[in-house]
Amino acid sequence: MIYSIALASVILQTNMSPQIPVSTELSANYAREALAEKLTLEMRTSTLNELISQMNEIYVDVTAARKIERELKKWMETESFKKLDDPVEFTAKVNDILKSQVTDAHLRFRYSSNPLPPRQDPREPSEAEIKEYEEWVRRQNANFQKVERLEGNIGYFSFNLFQDADEVARPMGAAINFLSNTDAMIIDLRQNGGGDPAGVQMVCSYFFSEKPVHLNSIYFRQGDRTIDFWTLETVNAPRFVDKPVYVLVSKRTGSGAEECAYNLQQLKRATIIGEPTWGGANPGGNVRLNDHFQCFIPVGRAINPYSKTNWEGKGVIPDVATDPANALKVAQQMAVQALMTKESDEDYRNALGDLLKRLSAEIGK
Repeated sequence: MIYSIALASVILQTNMSPQIPVSTELSANYAREALAEKLTLEMRTSTLNELISQMNEIYVDVTAARKIERELKKWMETESFKKLDDPVEFTAKVNDILKSQVTDAHLRFRYSSNPLPPRQDPREPSEAEIKEYEEWVRRQNANFQKVERLEGNIGYFSFNLFQDADEVARPMGAAINFLSNTDAMIIDLRQNGGGDPAGVQMVCSYFFSEKPVHLNSIYFRQGDRTIDFWTLETVNAPRFVDKPVYVLVSKRTGSGAEECAYNLQQLKRATIIGEPTWGGANPGGNVRLNDHFQCFIPVGRAINPYSKTNWEGKGVIPDVATDPANALKVAQQMAVQALMTKESDEDYRNALGDLLKRLSAEIGK
């Protein structure tokens, strides 16, 4: 099962499916010169009928799906629906109706000017899509962007996507191996749009001992089942425990990245720094409605075992609010302050004090 990537160019697919890049997505904010021909009434009607059918069958909130059906059918009887042949305006109107009936950041109706890849099952990617995705993943190196030892012996790594556990294991293990002797860790999720809960589980596991810790649960409408996610008993590098951890977030931190921050925050394992995140907690996938329309339909709901709720609609609220542009310096400053209080070597403590002054001056600029 997977979360979607809220604010990136990769659109994630349905339960247990891989993530597939989609390059032709259009919204009302995209360039209009790429538009296809105008939509016929038959096309508009069949698209919405298929959307209604899929929503009623798999959307996690049954009551909301029925409310959406009523509103869409009501609109389909109006003159405005019968005349609205512009695909971008049509897409925007459908999304307005969806959002008027439910608060769900992931639920999104999309238009593609180019024909979408054919599928045997509208909820599952084709072999061609899977192959394209696998090549994309290889080139992205699981979206790990940077691993660095910062001044003050502070570890830092950033990555922009939670791949599945197999993909994230290698770069994550390498990053932690390199940073295992640092005295504090900064995880940069400011540009991370989400991904696979199993990838989130993998990353979080490095910051707890071998004893399993309950991280998160996800309820699925289909089968009326709940899957619990616990930290892993085995990881590929030394665990980073009994040392401070800081997580950087922004409004571009979405879905699975929000889960990672929320898990660590609820377990009091990390200090979250930045601004409130995007606010999407319902995993699901893209459903192909026809050649030019698809909809990301959430099929599950995150339920944190400690708060008994999630971050849907409000985002993860940081422990330390600051401009995301300054979040790294603020985190480094906090880490240095914490390390100074425990340092017995006077010379090194003085060196940390000098670093702290420089960081404070830089943040104040």
